[in-house]
Amino acid sequence: MTIETYRDAWGIPHLRASSTLELARAQGRVTALDRAWQLEAERHRSQGTSAAFLGAGALSWDVLARRARLDDTARRCFAALERRDPETADWVRAYVDGVNEGLPSGARRAPEFTRTGLSPAPWRPWTPLGVWLATHLLFAGFPAKLWREQAIRHLGPGAVGLFATDGPGTAGSNGWLVSGARTATGHALIAGDPHRFIEDPGVYQQIRLSCPEFDVVGLAVPGVPGIAHFGHTGAVAWAITNAMADYQDLYRERLRRTGAGVQALGPDGHWHRAARHTETVQIAGEPPVEIEIIETERGPVIAGGPEGLAARITASADSVAGDSPPEPGENTALALRHPPRVTSDLGFSALLPLLRARTVGDVDRALDAWAEPVNVVQAADTHGRTLHRVAGRVPVRAQANRLHPVPAWQPGHDWQGWHETPYAPVEDGIAVMANQRGPAAPLGVEFAPPHRADRIRALLDARRTWTADAMPAIHTDTHLASAAPLLDHLAALDGLTPAAARLRDRLLAWNRHMDADSTDAAAYAALRGAVVRRLAAHPVFAPLAEPPAYPEVLLPWLALVPRLGYALEHLLSAEELYGVDRPTAIRAALEEVAAEPPAGTWSGTHRLAAWRALPYPEGAPEGQAEEQVEGQVEGQVEGQPEGQGEMAPGLAGDHDCVLCTSAVPGLTDRAARGPAARYVWDLADRAGSRWVVPFGADGVPGAPHHHDQLPLWLKGELVPVVTDWTLLTPDPTEEIR
Repeated sequence: MTIETYRDAWGIPHLRASSTLELARAQGRVTALDRAWQLEAERHRSQGTSAAFLGAGALSWDVLARRARLDDTARRCFAALERRDPETADWVRAYVDGVNEGLPSGARRAPEFTRTGLSPAPWRPWTPLGVWLATHLLFAGFPAKLWREQAIRHLGPGAVGLFATDGPGTAGSNGWLVSGARTATGHALIAGDPHRFIEDPGVYQQIRLSCPEFDVVGLAVPGVPGIAHFGHTGAVAWAITNAMADYQDLYRERLRRTGAGVQALGPDGHWHRAARHTETVQIAGEPPVEIEIIETERGPVIAGGPEGLAARITASADSVAGDSPPEPGENTALALRHPPRVTSDLGFSALLPLLRARTVGDVDRALDAWAEPVNVVQAADTHGRTLHRVAGRVPVRAQANRLHPVPAWQPGHDWQGWHETPYAPVEDGIAVMANQRGPAAPLGVEFAPPHRADRIRALLDARRTWTADAMPAIHTDTHLASAAPLLDHLAALDGLTPAAARLRDRLLAWNRHMDADSTDAAAYAALRGAVVRRLAAHPVFAPLAEPPAYPEVLLPWLALVPRLGYALEHLLSAEELYGVDRPTAIRAALEEVAAEPPAGTWSGTHRLAAWRALPYPEGAPEGQAEEQVEGQVEGQVEGQPEGQGEMAPGLAGDHDCVLCTSAVPGLTDRAARGPAARYVWDLADRAGSRWVVPFGADGVPGAPHHHDQLPLWLKGELVPVVTDWTLLTPDPTEEIR
């Protein structure tokens, strides 16, 4: 059997093998060669062992991963896959075999291994499932339930809708489908960009997989076989966005210790034994920490224990849920219930059928096996058929489960089966998905504001006929519709100082585009941040300013300033805001900014804050390791891109622009989230497709293809998808015979 590896001009691997299993092995091997340090970091994250080399900053994640039992869930899911779908299990094994073949050579290329003295450990058959779990555990934003609980307690039930917007810890995306009736070729185009935390190397890997059964180009998740989210087989293409569905529940648990262990109070009024053991978490530069792992019938306990959390949290749980207070001396903990732990199924049985798909119907059937994350999918084939549907597993349960943690000891909060996933039409030859309240509306609570979706639709409607070459203009659109409420308030102000009046008039004349070279955009952002900070300082929000005693990794979802910043347009548009005098706050913010206006352009402060898994620095003071907390945007940027000097690159766009480069209003102009890739799939000719990632195909610092796509990504340009094997360069060092 033969495996051949080719590279295009951007170092993107094109793999050809004589069988599906050999191809999976080749994908694992080339990923290990290109991304060895990334794979090592992801394996540690899935096992909850990353603090052993990243330091104390990674401890909170490790504790969450251990307490949520990610590695054990991955093992369970793989064992179930072996029973239900042995072909896919063998395919995953082949990928893991390839990873293990490539890791020694990949580690020799990666300077991080030399710096730490680490050697990569072998992957196990379930490791790819663990990587998938770790990547998506926080994807649906279950910690937002903790925020809603606090907001309801202090502000009332209306706060749920008022603060409903995708916040700092939630991933989004843009995607649009244009049918053949609206293109120059008569065949469909699919385009978009997934929004995630920008990591170096990237969270998506451009790759081509070819064997006698299929030939697919797409964006793979390093560490996971196949092409799950964005792919083009030549005959059919598909893409996804986050559906914003709610499919993870948090339960307040009453726990008590007994001579035999730990018990949890169930909805039947009886105490039931909970599984319990301890584990030790190693921390670079610090003593190890022993943690208690508890799992009830609802799920693993991710915060608290028999001794409970803080008293103020216990009180809020019952007041929100409307239940009687806990009995004296009893405390609560938080248990997480999510589909893979319940079903032992991660949806990996969809991956091979997706690669083998030739029609929209094939994609549709493959997605019936999809589990998580819950996505909105668009697909089109060369026969002119299209698909727009939700895929994934969402439990049927009480509405309270979706809104906030619910009491495990009260009946009525169990799961009652699974929702059917909705389909949506392709109207007038166009379908747009941008995390808005669309086909997945019955399945979620919080959705993105409609601005990105509305803007994409308006841009598509502006011309009748589209080509692949024209799509980047949509990717890079910077119009900020969410600026309207603040500008409307400005227009109503009078009696301003001359400087403030000039700033107001300037902003009212602004074109509302967050362009990189715009001084007006910089002034608007400065004003917006000042307004957010003044609102956050109002006494009515004081109870929300100090997050409760939850694990550090969950705190980004409970931070007041980002919550106010992302919900600002709702807060300014609401008929009443808890007695806050908004005109006075805006007036004061305007005067503040007018007194010291920003001197530069928007890109001067709106800079990329990419994350890298940097090893714990040898000899650093205790507790000073580089940190890695999902969603963290404060502090200094760790590990800025090589070749960029002391400053990370400046960006256009903003959170509610189609070019979604998310600053955190009131906190920082830096963007930790943005387009993790861009793509255009052309169904007329796959060679007419285009793509780009933020950095490059190679994860090794200093390699020729480490950051060679960054200049194009910054300018909104794409590189061609090469499909002619004669235009590729064989890589004989990676040939296996």
